[in-house]
Amino acid sequence: MSVPKRATDVPSWNGILPPSMKLPFIDTPDSVTYNAMKLAELTPDPRMREILVGLVRHMHDFTRETSITTDEWLKGIKFMAAFANQRQPPHIEYMLLLDVFGVSTLVDTINNPPVKNATASDVIGPFFMPDAPDKENKDTIVDDTNGIGKAEYLYFEGRILTTDGQPIPNVSVEVWEVDEEGLYDLQYESRDAPNGRGRFRSRADGTFEFRGVVPSAYPIPLSPPLESLMNAWNRHNMRAAHVHFWVKAPGFRELITQLYPDNNEWVTTDGVFGGKRSLVINLKRVDDKSESEKRGIPGARRSTMLSSTSCC
Repeated sequence: MSVPKRATDVPSWNGILPPSMKLPFIDTPDSVTYNAMKLAELTPDPRMREILVGLVRHMHDFTRETSITTDEWLKGIKFMAAFANQRQPPHIEYMLLLDVFGVSTLVDTINNPPVKNATASDVIGPFFMPDAPDKENKDTIVDDTNGIGKAEYLYFEGRILTTDGQPIPNVSVEVWEVDEEGLYDLQYESRDAPNGRGRFRSRADGTFEFRGVVPSAYPIPLSPPLESLMNAWNRHNMRAAHVHFWVKAPGFRELITQLYPDNNEWVTTDGVFGGKRSLVINLKRVDDKSESEKRGIPGARRSTMLSSTSCC
């Protein structure tokens, strides 16, 4: 097949020639779908072909079923383009968009089906950072040198076990949560060092423990385009209070999950569909000053909320 010289002179041409098959002219809506499907079916990689064929089919079916108007199509393009102009990095904005549609949790749930005696998985969320400092057991993950405001201290005691109940030593347990203001460290204008984050190692008996703050529910940060969507949908943007965990050990499947305190009014309508029943935990209030001091609570001026759980 010969290619017009002019086409080869176009710098942006990717060098791929038209397929040898004869396709109809685009004279009807059905011919648009037919041609798009035929081209998707020519994708060389089998998995990519499966994804593109399905994507083209569902996108075209959706467009037909909803009779999308030209004006709505243009508004949709502007909506997506607006995400690139937000203060947060685009990957956070797009992840939040998929979160509120439940797609992130759906992908996680499909890829991590329940396993007997195993802790359920949950989405990683957009605020993970790989720079959590290594900590010793019983250390704090929050900067509480100036106190923790109206928050309460949380002391967490966990244990890593196999699905048949055997302890696993030297497991990496990465933890992150919001601070006493209900914000992640990434949400501040300046971030001199990680805060609300820590990486621990389980002991020989599988145990680990750390100090933080009792997590609070918080609103998903809404950029103007995401806010307009949530308002049109008439949905709240609250995330149920939670603490994130990423558990890693050689020879074992990694676990990314979240744990939710049970006194949590948002848990069943969580803004990203994250509240699984098995991940809800009970917090025990410790008012005994000596018990708080044993756990390193500064001055033991506040009650300690104690959580104890086994996983994973």
